[in-house]
Amino acid sequence: MTTMAEKTMAGAGPVTGGAGGITGAGEPEIRRHELAAFLRHRREHITPEQVGLPRGSRRRTPGLRREEIAQLSAVGVTWYTWLEQARDIQVSVQVLDALARTLMLDSNERAHLFQLAGAVDPTPASRCTTITPALLQTLEQLAPLPACIQNSRYDVLAYNRTYGLLLCDLDEVPPEDRNCMILVTTNEQWRSSIVLLDETMRLMAAKFRGAMAGHLADPAWKMLLKRLCAESEEFREVWERHEVVGSRSKTKLFDNRYVGRLTLVHTDLWLGPGEGARMVTYAPADGVSRARLERLQELAVQRG
Repeated sequence: MTTMAEKTMAGAGPVTGGAGGITGAGEPEIRRHELAAFLRHRREHITPEQVGLPRGSRRRTPGLRREEIAQLSAVGVTWYTWLEQARDIQVSVQVLDALARTLMLDSNERAHLFQLAGAVDPTPASRCTTITPALLQTLEQLAPLPACIQNSRYDVLAYNRTYGLLLCDLDEVPPEDRNCMILVTTNEQWRSSIVLLDETMRLMAAKFRGAMAGHLADPAWKMLLKRLCAESEEFREVWERHEVVGSRSKTKLFDNRYVGRLTLVHTDLWLGPGEGARMVTYAPADGVSRARLERLQELAVQRG
C-alpha cells in the first residue's frame, strides 16, 4: 500500500506546508492528518511508568512505542500504525474509546479525538438537551434528598450534592465512568455502600436488558455491554440469566461512609414520553434516615 509520503513524492498527493499542515486537500484528508498528529503527540508524552510498563535501558522512543499503544488498547499494531500514517481507514467508536483510555485523554481531548475521527462519542454525555437550567435548579432544591438525572443506559447526566456523596465521591469519578452499571461492577466505594449488592446487580442487569431491546444496533449500548462483560465476571454471570424486569419504585438500604445506614425509597420521574431520561430520587423512609440525609447535605455543602 502506498504511503502518503510516497504519493507526494510521485506527484500524486497534496503539497504539505504552512501552519495549516496540508494544502490542496479535502476536509476528510485534513482530518486524518490532524488525527495522526494528535495521536503521535499524545503517545510521545506518556511515559511507560504511567501505564505500568518498564522503561528499559534501550528505549529511544520518547513516550510509548506504537506497539505498546496497540497492545494496551487491544488494537492491531498495523491498524494503529495506519492511523498514525493518516491512512484512509474506518475507525470504530470502540477503538476510539480504547485509545482515549490508553492515551489518558481528558474530556476535552477525548471530544477532540472523536471530532477528528468524525464519530460520536457514545460514553455518558456531559450535555443533554433534556437537562435544562430549571431541571438543574430542581435537583438542588430537592436537597437533602439525593437526586440525579439518568438515561435508560444508566448514565448519570446530572446530580445534586447529596447524591454526589451517597454511594461514592462522584465528583472524583471521570465523567466517562459515571454510569451506574459500571460503578456497581467496578467501583469498590460504590459497591460497599449497597447493602443488598447481589440483588441490586441482578435487578439492574435485568432492567438494562429490557431497556437495551430498543437499542440493539446502538454502538453506545453495545460498547457498554462489552465493557461490562470484559471487566466483571459477576456481571457476566448475571447477564447470562437473561432476566428482564421493568422499572419500579423500591426501598433501598445504603451504608454511607459518612453518616451510616440509610433507608430510602427510590422513585423514577420520567422527563418525557417513553422511558428515556428520568429523574431518580431517594426519599427517607424514616426519621433517622431524614436526619442523616440532612447531615450528608451539610457535609456536601462544606466540601463545595
